[in-house]
Amino acid sequence: MYFPAAIFIEEGKAYGVTLPDIPGCNTAGDTLEEALANVQDAVEFALEAVEAKPAPSALERHRDDPVYAGAVWAMVNVDLGFLDQRTVRVNITLPAGTLEEIDRTAKGRGLSRSAFIVRAARREMTHA
Repeated sequence: MYFPAAIFIEEGKAYGVTLPDIPGCNTAGDTLEEALANVQDAVEFALEAVEAKPAPSALERHRDDPVYAGAVWAMVNVDLGFLDQRTVRVNITLPAGTLEEIDRTAKGRGLSRSAFIVRAARREMTHA
């Protein structure tokens, strides 16, 4: 889901990013890339105790707000899937050897098969 992001640039210092539609969602980085890479963690921290998913608004809603004067605007992709912690039973087909390797690795890490697959999938989606 894409949210408007106000990017503040302090020449030679840092880049700050604020998501106006998510109260308390602020992050920064030494480079623009680093600041944008930190957005997902900032969203998850800001929404720790929130039950309802925030909805993104149109960028135009915030652009003329004096609070964001001087900001450069971008739309950033935010994954709100972490807010939905329901479990759902699924049926997948895997090669037998792969399943054995998953089970062996999961057991060695003290995880269930499901927990291992969820972690692996999240890691893959983050680095895709």
